[in-house]
Amino acid sequence: MSKVRLYVDHPLAEGQTVPLDGAQARYLFAVMRLGPGDEVALFNGRDGEFRAEVAEAGKRGGTLNCRERTAELRLPPELWLMFAPIKKARTDFIVEKAAEMGAARIMPVQTDFTNSERVRRDRLQAHAIEAVEQCGGTWVPEVDDLRRLDRVLDGWPEDRRLMFCDEALAGPHALDGEPGPWAILIGPEGGFSQAERQRLRALPQAVAVSLGPRVLRADTAAVAALTVWQVALGDWR
Repeated sequence: MSKVRLYVDHPLAEGQTVPLDGAQARYLFAVMRLGPGDEVALFNGRDGEFRAEVAEAGKRGGTLNCRERTAELRLPPELWLMFAPIKKARTDFIVEKAAEMGAARIMPVQTDFTNSERVRRDRLQAHAIEAVEQCGGTWVPEVDDLRRLDRVLDGWPEDRRLMFCDEALAGPHALDGEPGPWAILIGPEGGFSQAERQRLRALPQAVAVSLGPRVLRADTAAVAALTVWQVALGDWR
C-alpha cells in the first residue's frame, strides 16, 4: 500500500475518477515524484480510504483512478476540543495533535484573557487535514471559527458533558463520568477569569479536572487532557 496519503474533497468509490487541483498535483508529482501507475491512498472524511492509481500527471493538475476500498470510515469518539488560541506555532500544534488524537471537532474560543483575537480557520483546517493524512485516519475534524466562550456556553447542549481543566486545582481531581458526548476546555495562558470559573462551575454538565500538581502550558495541557479523556472514556481503552 502506498505510503502517500491524500485528502480530497471529492466522492470516492471503486472506479471513480478523482481530479487534482494545482496544489495536489505539485505535492504528488513534484514533491513526492509520483507518476502514472503509482499508487496513492485517498480519503475524504466520508467514504473511507481507497487505493488509487495516478492516471494523468501534469504540472497544474492530474487525475487519479480509485481501485478498491482499503479501509472503512473510522469515526472518532463524540469529543470536542475547545481551547483559547495562543501563539501561531503553538496553536497549530494544538490543532494537529487534536486531529491525531481523535477529536471530532476543534473549537477555538475567546476567553477573558485570550491573547489572540483572531485565527485563520482555513489555515487551521489545513493543518488538521495534514495531521490526518500523516496519522492514517479517515475522519477529518471540523475546525470552527473563533467564538466567545460565554456565547458557546449559552447554547451548550444538555447531553454533552464538559471536562473543564482548571489550573487553579492542585493534586488529584480525576475525570468522573461515562462515555458519550463530551468536550474538553483548555484555558488561555493567563488562565480563566474568576467570572469564567464561576460560570463553568455552575454549569450542570461541567466536570472540573486537574491535570496534575504543576501548571502546564496551554499546548501541553491540550495533549494531556486529550490523553486523560481517551484513556478513561475514549477509544484507547
